[in-house]
Amino acid sequence: MKRAVSISLGSATRNKTVEISLLGETVRIERIGTDGDENKARQMFREMDGSVDAFGVGGIDLGVHTPWKFYPLHSALKLVQDVKRTPYVDGSGVKDTLEARVMQWLEKKIGDEIQPKTAFLVAGITRYGMTESFIKAGYQCVFGDLMFGLDIPLAIHTMSALKTTAKLLMPVVGRMPLSMLYPTGEKQEKVTPKYEKYYQGNAVTGGDFLYVKQHMPEDMRGKIIVTNTTTPADVEFLKKRGVKYLVTTTLNIEGRSFGANMLEAALIAVAGKGRVLTNDELNALIDQLGLEPQLQKLN
Repeated sequence: MKRAVSISLGSATRNKTVEISLLGETVRIERIGTDGDENKARQMFREMDGSVDAFGVGGIDLGVHTPWKFYPLHSALKLVQDVKRTPYVDGSGVKDTLEARVMQWLEKKIGDEIQPKTAFLVAGITRYGMTESFIKAGYQCVFGDLMFGLDIPLAIHTMSALKTTAKLLMPVVGRMPLSMLYPTGEKQEKVTPKYEKYYQGNAVTGGDFLYVKQHMPEDMRGKIIVTNTTTPADVEFLKKRGVKYLVTTTLNIEGRSFGANMLEAALIAVAGKGRVLTNDELNALIDQLGLEPQLQKLN
């Protein structure tokens, strides 16, 4: 049996362990949250190194991949600085492959129902594959990177402005502590409605679920959410707010979808190469397994 473990800075309430079959191989996948405890996460990575087939790094990116440059998040890289034998990923490979197809897939499913073709992407830079999928599918996008990443109430309205923002800010952001970049532990459960005109003024809201949830208004009737990881409790949360469709880009297993880092770690484990897979290898595996997003009608 293969084993893939995601150690996350997120809440332990989202923990899950399941066994799945991929390419005839049983893979045990585990998600372990540390409630924002960086020292505990670092210790777990160190102690489990070499005893599992692949690690997922959850709750934070190790860096930001863009078409022109990789920007490391130095405080995140410290989490895995002691890992020497087990390959580890933060899900960026899945974001650049599976997520890069999501809107083309969704257009085939319910494209006629999505009007106007507008989207609010809570973080366009850190999910560049998803961003490009929206743009290529003809959506007019508003980006919330400054709002959700740095609490600066300014929206970004063009791809050129998004690129400029990334080039200016990412070298600085890469040096910031994790607590300033992403909600961890109990902060993940807190919802403070904000930026309502962007949520309500666009047909689709897309991006990392914890960001999407963080400032979601009470009234989301008729809206579509395109995201990554949701639990049964998250689905109920969206139903109560009136969300019409939920699209998750990763596998739904026993009622919840796992994060991009968890899925990528599982694919690395089943591939058995003992290393991180290239995007070409990931695309080939995704096609071989027939992986595709999941669509749920909630209201």
